[in-house]
Amino acid sequence: MIQITLPDGSVKEFDQAQVTPLEVAKSLSNSLPKKAVAAKVDGEVCDLTKPIDKDAAVAILTFDDEEGKEVFRHSTSHVMAQAVQRLWPGTKIAIGPAIDNGFYYDFDSDHTFVPEDLEKIEKEMKKIVKEGAVFERREVPRDEAIAFFKERNEPYKVELIEDLPEGEAISFYQDGEYVDLCAGPHLPKTSAIKAVKLMSIAGAYWRGDEKNKMLQRIYGTSFPKQQELDDYLNLLEEAKRRDHRKLGKELGLFSFVDEAPGFPIFHPKGMILRNELEKYWREEHEKAGYSEIRTPLIMSRTLWERSGHWDHYHDNMYFTEIDEQPYAIKPMNCPGGILLYNESLHSYRELPLRWAELGLVHRHELSGALHGLMRVRAFTQDDAHIFMREDQIIDELIGVMNLVDRMYSKFGFSYNVELSTRPEDSMGSDELWEKATDGLRSALAAVGKDYTLNPGDGAFYGPKIDFHLKDSLGRTWQCGTIQLDFQMPEKFDMAYIGEDGEKHRPVMVHRTVFGSIERFIGILTEHFAGAFPSWMAPVQAMIIPITSDQAAYADELAASLKEKGVRVEVDHRSEKMGYKIREATVQKIPYMLVVGAKEAENGTVSLRSYKNGDEGVKNFDDFAVALCEEIANRSM
Repeated sequence: MIQITLPDGSVKEFDQAQVTPLEVAKSLSNSLPKKAVAAKVDGEVCDLTKPIDKDAAVAILTFDDEEGKEVFRHSTSHVMAQAVQRLWPGTKIAIGPAIDNGFYYDFDSDHTFVPEDLEKIEKEMKKIVKEGAVFERREVPRDEAIAFFKERNEPYKVELIEDLPEGEAISFYQDGEYVDLCAGPHLPKTSAIKAVKLMSIAGAYWRGDEKNKMLQRIYGTSFPKQQELDDYLNLLEEAKRRDHRKLGKELGLFSFVDEAPGFPIFHPKGMILRNELEKYWREEHEKAGYSEIRTPLIMSRTLWERSGHWDHYHDNMYFTEIDEQPYAIKPMNCPGGILLYNESLHSYRELPLRWAELGLVHRHELSGALHGLMRVRAFTQDDAHIFMREDQIIDELIGVMNLVDRMYSKFGFSYNVELSTRPEDSMGSDELWEKATDGLRSALAAVGKDYTLNPGDGAFYGPKIDFHLKDSLGRTWQCGTIQLDFQMPEKFDMAYIGEDGEKHRPVMVHRTVFGSIERFIGILTEHFAGAFPSWMAPVQAMIIPITSDQAAYADELAASLKEKGVRVEVDHRSEKMGYKIREATVQKIPYMLVVGAKEAENGTVSLRSYKNGDEGVKNFDDFAVALCEEIANRSM
């Protein structure tokens, strides 16, 4: 008898020597076996046909699970490689993993792939899917595996096998005539793949090393239903429409130039948006008890050696020399805050000290990784560092999480929380790391936040909580972070005088809310598709006189709004009214005030809003009061 423990804690008994996950799925419902793509047995993802011969915890994975998606799309990559080898015999295969939202496979072929080939490959893939071949796994001895792929002239597979540790199991997966070196798991059959779209072609060095041969990489995605694929492709089109790089140029917010790759240029309208964001940030931080500081942009190498950045972050830093001494441009703000703390001896009564800094940092990113405002080489971190006693840790962490929640809610963002633990490349004792991790866990429990664990992805000096916010397209972005740090206070011999008159070591929190001002502006631009709420909009109202006879009235209204602090413009161009309205709409200006002879006579405006279109004739003074209230409340 075998006892299978299901995710809900219930137990199913099978009166047999062994059972497969597929049989478990069939025992649970009629529909689950059709949706199942793989299983998780005692925490390990495996094929649905893998025998289970002892009591185990089993979860049936579907496409709705992230691990299920990975199995589904990795299986699709095999089908694509099979189609490519059918169409272009002699093509050598490298690797073909699942990635976020899809998969790819790298090929070494005499044929140069062009976009028109993608349709041919898709057509052949559909034939393979229709054939419904079973994905069969078998394990083979190392020598046999090498001989097999040498005979098939697959040098990349041979190299992969030779690099595997001695004694490691080597497995093949076969569907139809296609055989691949693969650890798996895979779908039961190719026929489960109902919808495929090949997206693009790119070059990729074998194993990512530019010293190796350049291969051809084909990207694609797949789904179990055509409607899901259609929805995904529509989402991609909407994402293109909202691309912050495109909108930034069209709306005159920011730009990028070849002379400064990775260093954005903010235009006057972009600076208005940025300044409004920073103004809101400052107000919220003042309410939360923070004081703002500014620390040096360039500091000596000895500081970065002492902080650990020289050993752990050297490759991402920029360097210079001053008075024949080595200096570095700061990639992080924390050492500057520590220097300020150490300028004087603090009492336990002063703690916690909450110091916030909109600090410009520079980090070297590879040119291929740069992406608009989302990945740059110079950006402003909305940083803060909190210096506190150990007994204040939980309260301070809760305070930060409440601040994050309040500020994200202002923009309508929901978010997920992730706890990242000690990485391999870290410094400090196990005891301090465990204490820091326990502190973060306790604070999350205190506020009742659900979170996922991300093992080994903490900062080199401490574990962290990351906030992944969700935008209007359902995409997630890592923005805010909280890092609990016992290491830097040790490194810099930080102290405070306790109630007992003795020196004690403070604890430090590093945290951001927006993460990077630049990146957050990029996210907001795409989230709102450039149609910012009135309080952030560079131009909040556009007044459009129908003829030059209303020019004076339009200017009078503009002056009145400007006195109230509204950013307003008047379109005096000798263009048709419809053209002016379209221009203001393209610029996504929240409000358009069209004024003709009747409006000038009655003190009214014909109001159009970007959100609602024509809103009819309004009393100007009433509109002005409502707009000022909307801006003051930062209404969304």
